Amino acid sequence: MAILRLLHTVLVRLAVALCIFAVSSPLSASDWLPDSLGRGFEKNYVVQPDDYAGSVRCTVVRYNSAGDSGRSRKGVLYIHGFNDYFFQKEMAQKFASRGYRFYAVDLRRYGRSLMPGQKPFLVRKISEYFADIDSAISIMTDAGVDSIAIIGHSTGGLVASCYMEHKPSAAVRALILNSPFLEWNLPLPLRMMVPAIAGLGRFFPQLVIPQSGSVYGESLDAGWHGEWSFNRAWKLHDSSDVDAGWIRAIERAQLSLKRHPYAIKVPILLMYSARSYKGGKWTPDAQRADAVLDVADIRRIGMRLGHDVTPLEVESGLHDLILSSPDVRYPLYDKIFSWLSANL
Repeated sequence: MAILRLLHTVLVRLAVALCIFAVSSPLSASDWLPDSLGRGFEKNYVVQPDDYAGSVRCTVVRYNSAGDSGRSRKGVLYIHGFNDYFFQKEMAQKFASRGYRFYAVDLRRYGRSLMPGQKPFLVRKISEYFADIDSAISIMTDAGVDSIAIIGHSTGGLVASCYMEHKPSAAVRALILNSPFLEWNLPLPLRMMVPAIAGLGRFFPQLVIPQSGSVYGESLDAGWHGEWSFNRAWKLHDSSDVDAGWIRAIERAQLSLKRHPYAIKVPILLMYSARSYKGGKWTPDAQRADAVLDVADIRRIGMRLGHDVTPLEVESGLHDLILSSPDVRYPLYDKIFSWLSANL
């Protein structure tokens, strides 16, 4: 029996090593597939070791422009938020036009990475996503990108911040946070219940926690009041239900950042809207504010993430600032590129 256990251990370690080798080895042109975003966009599925829920993969997307950015050693890696995936073509094109090589990652059980039968958005520890980020960074560095800025939106901003707190890659030289999810936006009585729900999540992680609300979705969706089209199977119109395990993962990640202030060593651009929208139904005011998070919390906590934090308040910005109206997002891009030129 001891020999069988030893053999099993060796085989498991060999399988993990092969997965790591597959990610760290240079990719050939045939590894990249055409992406649904159209011309210039390609995707690569990266198989990760199985976890508690079975098979796992992430998806790295890149944009190959016709310009000179393909020879640049500077690049950006975009990490999406909750109930989300990478679909922001304009953002990729904007960065490429300024000479940055653009990559994005659909995290495990999100968007392109979803596999048949999987529960979307399932996570038990935020650190589970670190392997997906490492895979994307490995692909970028193998392609010659050695100076990287991570851009994290909402929950992706929380994930990116935790990654830079615990397990940063030396290639990552800057962090851009787009309305990061650093605190629960809940009335005080409900906020006080979060630790109890997180505690239940340790023993009953599959306990469903209902969510509701479509104000933000209506502000984005071209079929309602917005200007954007996206895959509604990957980005639901209404807020998706979560489970107690997800609550626990978010709560622990947020607490870690609060308990270890100034832990991130790279320059940070902290972006947030000038105001939050508190209404339960859509009005025109929702189109010019953050309808998901409390912007005061973002600034209060975000300014303590590192010693070099640049706050950027965006007047009339949506929760995803780069999906705001043209009069908001175009000047915002100029400010982002100005900051990047000084920090990457």
